[in-house]
Amino acid sequence: QVQLVESGGGLVQAGGSLRLSCAASGFTFSRFDMYAMGWYRQAPGKECELVATITGIGGRTDYADSVKGRFTISRDNAKNTIALQMNSLKLEDTAVYYCSSETTVQAMCPDKFGFWGQGTQVTVSS
Repeated sequence: QVQLVESGGGLVQAGGSLRLSCAASGFTFSRFDMYAMGWYRQAPGKECELVATITGIGGRTDYADSVKGRFTISRDNAKNTIALQMNSLKLEDTAVYYCSSETTVQAMCPDKFGFWGQGTQVTVSS
């Protein structure tokens, strides 16, 4: 059974940086690099937002306009991990962040489709 475990969330002041990591395991009949991966977030009272995606092989990336130029998604297929480097954090970046094998804009946090981590809280203070 595939498991995704996020880490690296926490409290940071506006303008600061955080790096989220997601470790994947349990790929019995498939390989991690076969999956495009995404980072989502959901703030209280707001809809789930697809923040960034990265393809399995080649590592092509895409970002929501709200984080473009500030966040960087990456992956290490040898270690079955993805990361989200978040710089110049803003108050509105406060949310629970999820890594997932889903990369659709319409997904819920978490969704019944795909694999999802348990989420990690990111809180940006003024």
